[in-house]
Amino acid sequence: MGMTKPVILTGLRANNDLHIGNYLGALLPLIDLAKAKGEDYQINLFVPDLHSFTTPIDHGQLQRNIYDNLRVYVAAGLPLDNPNVHIYRQSFIPAHSELTWILDCFTGMGEMARMTQYKDKSTKLSEDRISVGLFNYPVLMAADILLYRASYVPVGDDQSQHVEFARDIATRLNNQFGELFTVPKPVKEQHTFFGKDQGLRIRDLGDPTKKMSKSDETGKGVIFMTDAPDVARKKIMSATTDSLSGIGYDYATQPGVSNLLDLLTLLSGRTHDDVLQEYQGAAQYGPLKAAVADAVVAFLTDFQQRLQSVDGSVIEAKLLTSEATMREQAENVLSAVQSAVGLRP
Repeated sequence: MGMTKPVILTGLRANNDLHIGNYLGALLPLIDLAKAKGEDYQINLFVPDLHSFTTPIDHGQLQRNIYDNLRVYVAAGLPLDNPNVHIYRQSFIPAHSELTWILDCFTGMGEMARMTQYKDKSTKLSEDRISVGLFNYPVLMAADILLYRASYVPVGDDQSQHVEFARDIATRLNNQFGELFTVPKPVKEQHTFFGKDQGLRIRDLGDPTKKMSKSDETGKGVIFMTDAPDVARKKIMSATTDSLSGIGYDYATQPGVSNLLDLLTLLSGRTHDDVLQEYQGAAQYGPLKAAVADAVVAFLTDFQQRLQSVDGSVIEAKLLTSEATMREQAENVLSAVQSAVGLRP
């Protein structure tokens, strides 16, 4: 089956539980996109399981995490009945690994050493725990994109550098060997296509100067999609605010309060202006926290009920169908590259 529609591609790591920031900032915009553009685009939502152990994980939990996260996508409304929407596991398509090695051999050490994500993550590990995989995972990410001729890749600012590298390596090989790859759109065009307001970055409840992250070791600043509602309520009620005299929406001076206002807007279905009108200038933070906690509890209660009703056999069937289609598409591109570089007649 050839690719006839432009491709939108994205993946979410499956090495631990998804949190409400992933859901609101990445997953929900993607599902809205799949519903809105699923007739005109091929939507590739893959599980980047090979990326999962660029940093140390519990390998015994990986399979459970993969399926748990796929169930979250379905509970969130991913339209699996749309034949243009595909879910697949990266490692089930061998072309990802095979193309990565070829791209590695056309990539400079300096290019990878300049990657901001590598610099940030490597500083948190001792030197003997910094893996080659962590160093060159942008090359694997480029293969993820280029194998499907993806034009659009919705990523946060922290991954924009990797999309630019995918563009660079695609252009480099195209210039040397002919038109092998579709070059993804520039990051600026990506933002225009998806809307820069999509992918709002929910902040950590304990330290609102940084985004909510699955790597938070305490878990206190993160609301996981699997958290019991009463646990989530406690996390909201103990969220860091500030010592200013009233509620205002300004991430520079009141990041904690601004984060709570955004959460309330996203979960209540109200407009930002409506929420702001009710709370701006109020002297006490307690009522805002209580309202956010109520909204989070209602959201999680409803979501977890939908999660319980997800049919695993439907996911299995969709994986098998999608992976057969993706394998064919990826192998067509890989074969052309192998021939170009002299590995095939």
